[in-house]
Amino acid sequence: MTLAYLRDLFELTKPRITLLVLVISFTGMYMAQAKMPDFELVFFTLLGLALASSSSSSLNNYIDRGIDLIMDRTQKRALPQKRVIPKHALVMGVLMGLSSFVVLSWKVNLLTASLSSFALVAYILIYTIWLKRTSEHCTVIGGVAGALPPVMGLTAVNNEIGIVALVMFAILFLWQPPHFWALALMRADEYKRAGIPMLPVVKGPEVTKQQMLIYTLILVPCSLSPWYFGMSGTTFLIAAIVLGLVYLGWTIHFIRTEFTPQASRRLFLFSIFYIAALYSAMIFDCLPPISS
Repeated sequence: MTLAYLRDLFELTKPRITLLVLVISFTGMYMAQAKMPDFELVFFTLLGLALASSSSSSLNNYIDRGIDLIMDRTQKRALPQKRVIPKHALVMGVLMGLSSFVVLSWKVNLLTASLSSFALVAYILIYTIWLKRTSEHCTVIGGVAGALPPVMGLTAVNNEIGIVALVMFAILFLWQPPHFWALALMRADEYKRAGIPMLPVVKGPEVTKQQMLIYTLILVPCSLSPWYFGMSGTTFLIAAIVLGLVYLGWTIHFIRTEFTPQASRRLFLFSIFYIAALYSAMIFDCLPPISS
């Protein structure tokens, strides 16, 4: 097995997505006690979640290899280009998924391991295999699995799902649809060609823009809930208000002007900055739990 082949196998795990999952998960771990958790717990939690994320990405690449060949954005990936044997991607994905459950249940706790396995199964079976191919609601429903990383970070420390976990889940869940729809608008023709019923393909760009605005309007006040529930202080509140107003203003400008791929891309990229900055502010101004 050559170095180039190993590199292609590694790319199937979508390392940038895995890194984002780990950063968000660690945010949950830190928010659990408003301090750095035990190093061994952090290591095994992030290892287990990295394996789960890599597993879901590898299996997603395996399942979508036919679709990826049709779309410009993905047709140069290793599986569509036959640089990787499909069976190898499948076996690697399954083994990493099983290893994730073993690591998390053994070294962290069963709740976190169960949530991770649920997210993996939901992403592969419900989102990738079923909804992505049949319904424009795939982005919203699939967002449940995508919003679980901070919850798993919290359960790794506290071994329970409390208000902090629900708040962080709600923020990430509401952020995902407008974020992904900005990308879908850019690639609507490709999705249509591949037979993927994303919202812009089924309902058109105007309805998609309206939905983006609705979710952003709900997201902005929801993003203030860490302050309301005593998870973060005034500095976070100010940052959340400023970030939220900028994001909302940008979204309103986007839906009121003529669509261009460049404008959609700028909004997509800003949404990434928004969630990263919001979570960073949450950690920076994190308050100890009231019960401590």
